[in-house]
Amino acid sequence: MAPNITTTAVNATAEQPKNGGGSGHAFVTFLAGNGDYVKGVVGLAKGLRKVKSDYPLVVAVLHDVPEEHRKILKSQGCIVREIEPVYPPKNQTQFAMAYYVINYSKLRIWEFVEYRKMIYLDGDIQVFENIDHLFDLPDNYFYAVMDCFCEKSWTHTPQYQIGYCQQCPHKVQWPSNLGPKPPLYFNAGMFVYEPNLITYHELLQKLQVTKPTSFAEQDFLNMFFKEKYKPIPNVYNLVLAMLWRHPENVELEKVKVVHYCAAGSKPWRYTGKEENMEREDIKMVVKKWWDIYEEETLDYEDPLSLECFKVALKDNASTIKFVPAPSAA
Repeated sequence: MAPNITTTAVNATAEQPKNGGGSGHAFVTFLAGNGDYVKGVVGLAKGLRKVKSDYPLVVAVLHDVPEEHRKILKSQGCIVREIEPVYPPKNQTQFAMAYYVINYSKLRIWEFVEYRKMIYLDGDIQVFENIDHLFDLPDNYFYAVMDCFCEKSWTHTPQYQIGYCQQCPHKVQWPSNLGPKPPLYFNAGMFVYEPNLITYHELLQKLQVTKPTSFAEQDFLNMFFKEKYKPIPNVYNLVLAMLWRHPENVELEKVKVVHYCAAGSKPWRYTGKEENMEREDIKMVVKKWWDIYEEETLDYEDPLSLECFKVALKDNASTIKFVPAPSAA
């Protein structure tokens, strides 16, 4: 369990350390392309403001993120950092596709060594309670929430085939004839880590000799940080599928971070027609996201930035469409 502690803001130093150990803390997310995920990042920035986080949100962007979207992010107080794409191994040409390039490019955030510790959050995540205390977790570990093996994309694994899941290991015991129990496996949509150039180069070098797998960077990070991984409670990254796969493990009223990664659950695309999306708990968390996203008092309080925000939205209206929030009913 994460310690019950509070933190105070520490300003990032302008001088970048050689390998790591910067003096600041920050949240970080990732954005690629000119699609609608920019809405998710705007919502995340406003959510962090609502819970009165002491730390900024850094957005790592690929070169294909248009200037209009960058203006929107800056207008919401985000620190925008362009990064270079990371490609799969050169001898694995069958994996040289956008899915892998986009996901492996997230490894660049280990290069942000002006910060001593960072919390990574996917763009389809919202923070509903302050989680600044996670920055005070002991150093030299990788913290994340355990994932679930019940998804159909796991059908190729022994875990899925025998019904074993680390979320409920007491229900199906791991049989001895299958060898050692699988190591704990985390969801990489949220994690606490320490930027470090040595780790950064080791990640990129290891990637070049590692065959890509279905979950791209999530599988890779699980392999790389297997010995340093420390689980934290699922209140810090509630994957929505947990609501119907393992409801016994969810106390929704205590959840601090919601991960809208189930099919149809992106709040800005939500229709309620996809499987499981008609649930009242889903409607509730989607509405909570919209309440934050549409709350004008949460916009970044900088007159110049707000003016840029309005101009960017006007210029980019065909791409960024602001639609009414769904009803709670």
